[in-house]
Amino acid sequence: MADYVHEIRKLVGHRPIIMNTAAGILVNARQEVLLNERVDTGNWSLPGGYLEYGETYAQACVREYKEDSGVDVAIVNRIDIFDEGDVHYPNGDVTQTITGLFLVRQVGGQALDHATNETVRVKYFPFDQLPPLLNQQTQDMLEAARQYLQQQKG
Repeated sequence: MADYVHEIRKLVGHRPIIMNTAAGILVNARQEVLLNERVDTGNWSLPGGYLEYGETYAQACVREYKEDSGVDVAIVNRIDIFDEGDVHYPNGDVTQTITGLFLVRQVGGQALDHATNETVRVKYFPFDQLPPLLNQQTQDMLEAARQYLQQQKG
């Protein structure tokens, strides 16, 4: 069922709801993480988004990563599930997101060089020099990913 989120919002309006999302962590050779600047809120987040009905977290991560960043990815490993924090959108929607976070690797495509309907731009950032983020959950996911990557090295 395509566009599941819009169908749900037609039924519930701006009422706070719980939604499932998936996001990916892609790091370059300098151990910087790829983030996308969002059209809707003007801040930065991990490429990812809402699951469509019938999708797995992993499938949604791969699909949404391509949509948000232009990069084709494959799942390397699941890092964790995050379920705390709300997102307040400029249109009045409020959502508690339950996010499956994955370490991903690039298998094709290239980072967007133009704006889309969801992404202003994409850019790599050092974990200790992050731009303004979407919410606390995004910060928590980046910290968990940083720790995960350090454990993998060590």
